[in-house]
Amino acid sequence: MKVFRSLEEVPADFGPCALTIGNFDGVHYGHRRILRRLKQISEANGWKPSVLTFHPHPTTIVAPQRSPQLMTTPERRAELMREEGIEQVLILPFTHELAQLSPEEFVKRLLVDRLGARAVLVGDNFRFGHKQAGDVAVLRELGLRYGFETDIVEAVKCRGRMVSSSGIREVIRQGKVSLAARLLQRPYALEGDVVRGRGVGSKQTVPTLNLATSGEVIPAEGVYITSTRDLESVREWNSVTNIGYRPTFGESPELSIETFLLDPLTGETPRRIRLEFLHRIRDERRFDSPEALKAQIFQDVRAARNYFRRAKAWMGRVPCTSS
Repeated sequence: MKVFRSLEEVPADFGPCALTIGNFDGVHYGHRRILRRLKQISEANGWKPSVLTFHPHPTTIVAPQRSPQLMTTPERRAELMREEGIEQVLILPFTHELAQLSPEEFVKRLLVDRLGARAVLVGDNFRFGHKQAGDVAVLRELGLRYGFETDIVEAVKCRGRMVSSSGIREVIRQGKVSLAARLLQRPYALEGDVVRGRGVGSKQTVPTLNLATSGEVIPAEGVYITSTRDLESVREWNSVTNIGYRPTFGESPELSIETFLLDPLTGETPRRIRLEFLHRIRDERRFDSPEALKAQIFQDVRAARNYFRRAKAWMGRVPCTSS
């Protein structure tokens, strides 16, 4: 996959392409439907399956008060798009100048003249151009005028729930990580550096890996069954993760994300990890003593071991049927 971060980087042979446009935060089930359709059209016509996305999120420029916290970085989005066979991604800086383009200017200058779009695929709620004046009807009309196909992909439901980035963010914040995994078609994950903790766990309960993450959407406080991946090697562990303020040891002013590996850590401590959230076990709560907390942790570990014994695949990898 080729990733471009400005129009200046885009080569002259970017097109002809089949192109989809959007923010694609999370690259969820609905997004993947679009990407798979894009791949089919590209293969049928010999075009390059391509994505135009933006950074920062457009609302950061046009309506900062509504700018959402994001589940995925642009880099992670590109990685997930590659899984669906996307060959080119343009992560276009969203600026005030770009926000001022009319729908027709956006289409002609960017999609047609610069990117060589022969087909444009978008969701049915797609809006574009100055003050979001363009919708799918306008896009169809402009496609006829400028010679590209327009394909509209309807929104999808999973178990009766409309799949959207905003909805998935709320599900994650509620701690419903199993449901989030179905909507994303993979476990929700946080990644970042392993940092030194206060040393309480290793002395009074169990040793943990402490995650410092720039992730913006954090699951609700509580204890989760997780999978921990070393981002600098192929190592991977089943694990239990606590998100909270460690009330047993006096309320901490900072949220902590602490992970206990179910199998002993051999070799060096990982420097960067990705936590994949599979299932919520319980709320975080205060215990009367470190010994009582330690006993509960071992119960949580037993629950996690039972979970992994039963599971043949992670919940997020079970296909979601639309309805």
